[in-house]
Amino acid sequence: MLKTLSIENYRSILKLTIPLGQVTLITGPNGSGKSNLYKALRLLAQAGRGGVINALASDGGLDSVFWAGPETLSARMRRGEVPVQGGPRQKVKRLRLGFAGEDYGYAISLGLPEPVPRSVFNLDPEIKRECIWHSEYYRPASLLVDRNGPMVRVRDGRQWQVVAQHLPGFDSLFDQVADVQATPEVFLLREKIRRWRFYDHFRTDSDAPARRPQLGTRTPVLHHDGRDLAAAIQTIREIGDEAALDEAIGYAFPGARLEVQRHDDGRFFLEFMQEGLLRPLSVAELSDGTLRYILWVAALLTPRPPELMVLNEPETSLHPDLLLALGRLILKASESCQVWVVSHAPRLIATLEADDNCCSVCLDKELGETCAAKLGQFDLPAWHWPD
Repeated sequence: MLKTLSIENYRSILKLTIPLGQVTLITGPNGSGKSNLYKALRLLAQAGRGGVINALASDGGLDSVFWAGPETLSARMRRGEVPVQGGPRQKVKRLRLGFAGEDYGYAISLGLPEPVPRSVFNLDPEIKRECIWHSEYYRPASLLVDRNGPMVRVRDGRQWQVVAQHLPGFDSLFDQVADVQATPEVFLLREKIRRWRFYDHFRTDSDAPARRPQLGTRTPVLHHDGRDLAAAIQTIREIGDEAALDEAIGYAFPGARLEVQRHDDGRFFLEFMQEGLLRPLSVAELSDGTLRYILWVAALLTPRPPELMVLNEPETSLHPDLLLALGRLILKASESCQVWVVSHAPRLIATLEADDNCCSVCLDKELGETCAAKLGQFDLPAWHWPD
């Protein structure tokens, strides 16, 4: 389980370290930085998938996502005794992201390259440093893999062994040196990160993929746009928790049942049987909220749970009466994987916070900086960036 997330110099986040739980709930008013925290976690996941530089480029580049305020916010600035003002930078410009879990920790540092004459890629960010360590926070003695510029070395007993000397700045060590025998730590952590699963938008309009019959194959993981919804529901019935599926539908819609049918040509489609109706409803007839809830059922009751499942504002388009059912569904999913939820729906927040395994983090902004408003000094986990 991930225990700590730390971010530095990303959008509205100057420096932020937060604890993580089996269920991590991120709340706060509009504009407090919830979306930036979510995007930073997605960017961190891209390092394990080999796309962190392209992800930065699609966000507008390093200058676009870098903290726009002064290098430091002094105590006098925070108290309002002097205006917020900047000056010449005292440190090199670095965007840093990291996490630590029960077994391994990882940190990545990104910056601009040294200018190369006649190159048009001098504004492309590059990876300056990557580290993997053992334990819940970084210490030099716990360092296992150290990438510094183009060189990667791994710990071999009491010695260090160089495994790469010319790693390109646009490639992560996960792309080049993840070998199950030579560098098992890199391989293991890469596979853990690649299993993280993000859901931030399900289409429910009249042309949504989930409303159209699709050829069905076994689907233990729902596609991020919900196109294979019927196949995912049937997969849960055959190899997953069918009782939990029926309970989730029955709790939200008393007396209702969800069934999967198949056309002669192999296409799957859903039928929603509701108490009091003489015929089942097709997916095309369902309201946006009902369809979105069924999509969350398919996603959260996956027979192949990930290391981490991240849900961005899952309450969107749901009727308030469905939020208790959604909260129960999220807590059920947290029994088999770690869940991260970004929300501003009071009913959903109250349902999740009532669980003992929920770690609730309320964000706020002070002088443009995102901060964890209700976490005191002794609530923050230990965190040290590699030198």
